[in-house]
Amino acid sequence: MRLTEFWQRMDTTFGATYSRSIATDQVLATLGGRTVDQALSQGEDAKAVWRAVCTAFELPSSQR
Repeated sequence: MRLTEFWQRMDTTFGATYSRSIATDQVLATLGGRTVDQALSQGEDAKAVWRAVCTAFELPSSQR
């Protein structure tokens, strides 16, 4: 997954403003206690980060 697709999914799911807030502020256990921004900046695969978001926010399988 490319970063552009990742951010499109985030924006579609949460809205443009809230998706950025989640990425900056929400620490996810499935990302090793990092935020989305931290994980992506440290080279974590965007698909793995998206899966972590889906798990943390209990998104339906149709969005995964």
